Amino acid sequence: MKLVFATNNLNKLKEVQEMLPDSIELLSLKDINCFEEIEETATTLEGNAKIKANHITNKYNYNCFADDTGLEVEALHGEPGVYSARYAGEPANAENNMTKLLKNLEESNNRTAQFRTSICLNYNGKQFLINGI
Repeated sequence: MKLVFATNNLNKLKEVQEMLPDSIELLSLKDINCFEEIEETATTLEGNAKIKANHITNKYNYNCFADDTGLEVEALHGEPGVYSARYAGEPANAENNMTKLLKNLEESNNRTAQFRTSICLNYNGKQFLINGI
């Protein structure tokens, strides 16, 4: 069976493939000739995962799963959350995001945080949502 993972991250693709049985061939976006930017416009991790999975299923007619992950910091009421990758604005990069995060935490001793991932799987006409922390 072929299953598209809506990612261009080959390391992530390899890690997931190693968790799956040999009967499942995991395909990347490049493998299906999907080179367009899939806009992540939702305000939730679940919403962005759905956008990506639905785009691939609807346009390319593949079973697909997509993920979105965010860092949720208790002292910042869950920020940066869905905006983790672009928290500091442009240019979007990890160093700028960490600098902004630490600046926003200067007044707090609470460093409690978690990464949360949402996965949307479109499989044979059904949709499944999975969250992990």
